[in-house]
Amino acid sequence: MSDETRYQIDVEVETQYLPTESDPEDSRYVFAYTVTLHNAGTVPARLLSRHWLITDEDGEVKEVRGAGVVGEHPYLRPGEAFRYTSGTQLGSAVGSMRGSYQMVADDGTHFDAEIKPFVLTAPRTLH
Repeated sequence: MSDETRYQIDVEVETQYLPTESDPEDSRYVFAYTVTLHNAGTVPARLLSRHWLITDEDGEVKEVRGAGVVGEHPYLRPGEAFRYTSGTQLGSAVGSMRGSYQMVADDGTHFDAEIKPFVLTAPRTLH
């Protein structure tokens, strides 16, 4: 069995623009994102930390690192999922996020779960 199938956390992201929190006239665009982590591997694992790269449409990159997610360090047995919602603020109506979660398996192996790039966009901004 390969490490790829033993240590596999699938990450899905849904985004939502928050118009009531945003102020476009002040270049403030707020987005919520809901992440679902699913342990598609064969070994239980705990999320230790996160690393995000948040890019606005001007190419400015904000790097965010921190312990856990929303104050938790979810433990996922094979087949289990964990879902949480968080948010970010951009200085532009369009941006993107990508990153990784740093995990540790029950056998002590450390591995990363990739967060593939996804787009954040306020309504009526993409042509």
